[in-house]
Amino acid sequence: MTELPYRIAVLCYLRDREDRWLLLHRRRPPNKDLYSPIGGKLETAVGESPTACALREIEEEAGLQLTAGQIHLTGIISEAGFDDRMHWLMFLYEVSKPVKVREGQIGEGTLEWHSRDAIEKRLTIPLTDRLVIWPLFWRYRGRFFMAHLDCAGGKLEWRIEQPSEDAM
Repeated sequence: MTELPYRIAVLCYLRDREDRWLLLHRRRPPNKDLYSPIGGKLETAVGESPTACALREIEEEAGLQLTAGQIHLTGIISEAGFDDRMHWLMFLYEVSKPVKVREGQIGEGTLEWHSRDAIEKRLTIPLTDRLVIWPLFWRYRGRFFMAHLDCAGGKLEWRIEQPSEDAM
């Protein structure tokens, strides 16, 4: 595999009392015009931790000030060969209680609440999210998983690395 830069990011899953999920309808890359959970890249120059990044992104994008005890690390996804331009290491956090966030425009796009059914059947979400990340999130919610995706050359191969399939 070609040497590519590695990016580290968080995805933050927030739900409301109606069991709808907060998504960002992105207006810039990556994933322009698609829906994804809020989140962003770690500030690696200052040594930011994934948890600190998740809390910062939740405050910046959703306006919520939370503590580390109010979020749960549900999964880690390593993604090799995204668009054949880079690799990603993504930490998936879920806010542990329902929240109240206003829909509307933010710098990255538009915040909107959507049901699980809409996410699975109607929304335009990234292919890796539809086929791998969301299904694993639903399956391991409240627990933990680690998965590796290989997207190099336009393929999509993936595997669970932790916990093992036979341990479940």
